[in-house]
Amino acid sequence: MKNFVLIGAAGYIAPRHMQAIKVTGNNLLAAFDPFDSVGIIDSHFPDADFFTEFERFDRHLEKLRRNGVKIDYVSICSPNYLHDAHCRFGMRLGADVICEKPIVLNPWNIEALKEIQDETDRKIFNILQLRLHKSVVALKEEVMNGPQDKVYDFDLTYLTSRGKWYYTSWKGDIVKSGGIATNIGVHFFDMLIWIFGSVVENEVHVHTHDRASGYLRLERANVKWFLSINYDVIPEAVKATGKRTYRSLRIEDREFEFSDGFTELHNKSYQEIMDGNGFNIQESLAAIQLVHDIRHQKPMGVTERSHHLASAEASEHPFGHSIK
Repeated sequence: MKNFVLIGAAGYIAPRHMQAIKVTGNNLLAAFDPFDSVGIIDSHFPDADFFTEFERFDRHLEKLRRNGVKIDYVSICSPNYLHDAHCRFGMRLGADVICEKPIVLNPWNIEALKEIQDETDRKIFNILQLRLHKSVVALKEEVMNGPQDKVYDFDLTYLTSRGKWYYTSWKGDIVKSGGIATNIGVHFFDMLIWIFGSVVENEVHVHTHDRASGYLRLERANVKWFLSINYDVIPEAVKATGKRTYRSLRIEDREFEFSDGFTELHNKSYQEIMDGNGFNIQESLAAIQLVHDIRHQKPMGVTERSHHLASAEASEHPFGHSIK
C-alpha cells in the first residue's frame, strides 16, 4: 500500500483520482484545496486530513515526514497554471508525482522539471488516459499494421458547452488555462500524435474565447479539428436529446467510436504507474509544444483546409470582454 496526498481536491476531476487511489489498493493521507466543497472525500477516504491553506498542508506533510511516514505519491488536480509549481513541490517532498493534463503550459517548463527529477531522483507521471482506451489502442495497431505509406484523413469535432461561470473561473483566463485548445483539446492532440506521428504542419484558422479550429498535417494523417464550449454550435439533433456535449471523430469515411469506457481510464492509468509503466513527462512534450504553438499563432481565417464548422457564426464574449 502506497501513501498519497492530493492537491486540488475540489475540482471536477479529483474524484476520479480518489477512486483510482482506492481501487489500486492505496491510501490517501491528506488533501488540499482552497475551496472546502470536498465532501466527496468521505466516499473514498473519510480519515484523510484536509487543508484549505497550503502553508498548513505543507507543515502537516513535513510533520508526517519527520515522524517517519513516507509519502510515496503526490496527485495533482489543481488549475493548469499551477501544475508546474505543484510538481516541483511534490518532488522536493521526496515523492513521485501523478499530474493531470496539461502537465505544463509551456514546453520549456518540461525541461526545467526534468532537471528537478534528476536532482531529486523522483519521477513525474502524466495522465494521458486516452492512450489506454481500448478503441484508441486498436486504432493505433490498425495504423501500425496497415500500409506504411498511407496518410489518413481525420476529422475531430469536440463540443462541450459551458455556462457563464466558465469565463469567471480560471478556465476562462488563457494565461491560466492555456485557452480552448489546451484546456479541452490537449488529450485529443496527444492521442493523434501518438497514433499518427509527429506534427509536420500546423495551421490555426479560428481561435476565440469559445472556439478554436485548424488543420494539422501529421506524419500519417491530415487532421481538420474544431473545439468549442459554445452550446449554440452543437447540432440541433443533439440538442433535441437534451445533451450539451457532442463528440465526433471520423477517420476516412467512418466514425471512430469510443464513447464508452472512459470512467475506468484513471484507474487504469494509476495501475500502469503502480506497475512501472506510467507515461513520463517527456512523452507529453509533443502535445504541449503543439497547443503552445496554437495559442501563439495568429488565426489565418477560414480556408479550403478548414473544418466544416470553422465558419460557424462567432459569438460575443458573455461579459463583452475578458474580466481577468
